Amino acid sequence: MSIAHHALRRLSLCSTILPALLLSGLAQAADAPVAPVAPVAAKTAWQETRHGTVVTDDYRWLQKKTDPAVIDYLNAENAYTAAVTATIQPLADKVFAEIKGRMQEVDLSVPVRIGNFFYYTRTEAGKQYAINCRRPVGVDGAYDAQAQEEILLDQNKLAEGQKFFSVRAFSVSPNEQLLAYTTDTTGFRQYELHIKDLKTGQLLSDSMPRVTSLAWAADNATLLLVQEDATTKRSDRLFRLALGGTPQEVYHEAVEQFSISVGRTQDKKFFVLRAGSTDTSEISLLPTDQPNGAFKSVLPREKGHRYSVEHRNGQLYILTNKHAKNFRIVSAPLSAPQHWKELVPHDKNAVIKSIDVFQNYLVVMEKSRALNRARIYDFASKHWKTVQFDDPVYLASAAGTPEFNATQFRMSYQSPVTPPTVIDVSMKDGKRTVLKQQEVVGGYDASRYTTQRLWVTARDGVQVPLWVVYKKGVKFDGSAPLLLYSYGSYGISTEAGFSIARLSLLDRGVIYVQAHIRGGTDMGEAWHEDGMLMKKKNTFNDFIDSADYLVREKWTSPNRLIIQGGSAGGLLMGAVVNMRPELFHAVHAAVPFVDVMNTMMDASLPLTTGEYLEWGNPNEKAAYDYMLSYSPYDNIAHKNYPAMLVTTGLNDSQVMYWEPAKYVAKLRAYKTDNNPLLLKTNMGAGHGGASGRYDAIAEGAFNTAWMLSQWGITE
Repeated sequence: MSIAHHALRRLSLCSTILPALLLSGLAQAADAPVAPVAPVAAKTAWQETRHGTVVTDDYRWLQKKTDPAVIDYLNAENAYTAAVTATIQPLADKVFAEIKGRMQEVDLSVPVRIGNFFYYTRTEAGKQYAINCRRPVGVDGAYDAQAQEEILLDQNKLAEGQKFFSVRAFSVSPNEQLLAYTTDTTGFRQYELHIKDLKTGQLLSDSMPRVTSLAWAADNATLLLVQEDATTKRSDRLFRLALGGTPQEVYHEAVEQFSISVGRTQDKKFFVLRAGSTDTSEISLLPTDQPNGAFKSVLPREKGHRYSVEHRNGQLYILTNKHAKNFRIVSAPLSAPQHWKELVPHDKNAVIKSIDVFQNYLVVMEKSRALNRARIYDFASKHWKTVQFDDPVYLASAAGTPEFNATQFRMSYQSPVTPPTVIDVSMKDGKRTVLKQQEVVGGYDASRYTTQRLWVTARDGVQVPLWVVYKKGVKFDGSAPLLLYSYGSYGISTEAGFSIARLSLLDRGVIYVQAHIRGGTDMGEAWHEDGMLMKKKNTFNDFIDSADYLVREKWTSPNRLIIQGGSAGGLLMGAVVNMRPELFHAVHAAVPFVDVMNTMMDASLPLTTGEYLEWGNPNEKAAYDYMLSYSPYDNIAHKNYPAMLVTTGLNDSQVMYWEPAKYVAKLRAYKTDNNPLLLKTNMGAGHGGASGRYDAIAEGAFNTAWMLSQWGITE
């Protein structure tokens, strides 16, 4: 409970920020410019007793978004950042021009057939957002570029007057006449439902706030919708909406660690209601032609059992981790889902990430040794085909094959030196057809760059994979600038993809590295388990050990090493700079989850109760002590820190803006060096930053220019 009065807090803030602003050089003295002076956040007395210990938080007041003093402080930090980085703005502009110059501004996605239409998005020069379109299927079933185009959504028009705009759900009714879609105009990721009549172009009156997933019934007149809680943002309620009527609640998920989603099976015959936590799931089915019926659970909820379900010809295909840490696939009759017949056994060396079930084929996406592959099963011949690639590192992923009777499986392939390529793979014979490769305008020669896999022995003997990309000619004598990125949480893997923007680093001699640290599923489900809960510090140790390796092997040196991570990867950044600040020259922490304890002790926040199974429940003393021992905000000390750029969004719904704001305020008060410490807040966006493509490029170009300046690269 705060023991400071609101008025006193406002006064205290003004007494510290305003002198800083007056001295900041934003307003110049008559005779000479004055060097910018950083804002100094007020300290207020706030305390709480946790597990018998009194906890104080000097910057708690920054958590009150409605307080004008908070906005004043964020604006002051932005002004300070702008003043300090004014000299690098020409470089940021140059990088922006480079990235924009490589981008195909007028572009068309590869059309995807659904029913009687091919659907695609296209972009126009100078416009921030995509335009969603469709064309009728040609007489031979192929895409006909001359067929009449129908614009379904022009996102540029919908975004007019908005600082932020995003479309999430996009689903056409079975009769192809209605479009259900959801939009967010703040960046807080609360999406509102809209339904458009595609014949008239008019919106129906039906709407609903905070929709996170939806699915059409076979009658073209009923939607099933999942809505998130207004405060916690947990997706916990399922509604049935008969168009023109009032939404009726069908189900409420009462367990706080679980959230729900709704979709349909690949054959469109069943609604799929998924309830899931970090370690447990339950699937319920309902025929799509019976939207007023009751869902029926496939397999009852069982602690530790995670599974998903597809349907084909009266058979269920179940992806399950029961007696199979890396998952296996079983089939069972729809009428007796507990009677399993194993189809794909468990493989301790490969984790199954997803399955697609078609009329004649089953496609299994797997990951082994941090590389993805697809395996295709022919139900008729009972033979398997494997789709994998020969490059040392790459990213191959399913790219969306919505038709149940499809004979071609669409994949996306890319590597650090290969632009994203859309491929159709014949499920009958494995033949690959390249449909499109992303164009790099101005020419791109992959032979000028090299990518490779490295293996690092961590302190406990575990082999951690890294991938590296650089321009040929780089010297390996410790002098090269190097950017090391990672994430390491929630089972999310680090992927070896291509980036047009990254070329601006590579062409300036920067080596780029990503580390597959524990916490993801890069090396299987055990890799995730070994980087969560009471083993979370393996994540940080793996990253530090990777950095030490890169220095020891003369890929770089501490004064040339910059690190980067966002969200839970921002937690990684905060933890490792507390542990080994001398190892890193500079840090970019994006939307960083750094105030672990204050967030996880507040059950009303989005990243709290649902995350207990990932981080631990701090209401339990052992978990509290362990989390406290690595929480970046709580472990800031009086010592030297690297140069730091911390970026966030005022409307961030995943990691509240106040986490990085408080972190920077406290770090500025504690650190004993003169290295730059900058906070840059997008006042009109959320977790993902700017929504428009040019605005997003500008944000990335600024971050790149700042890092280049830290390496002493000015051109």
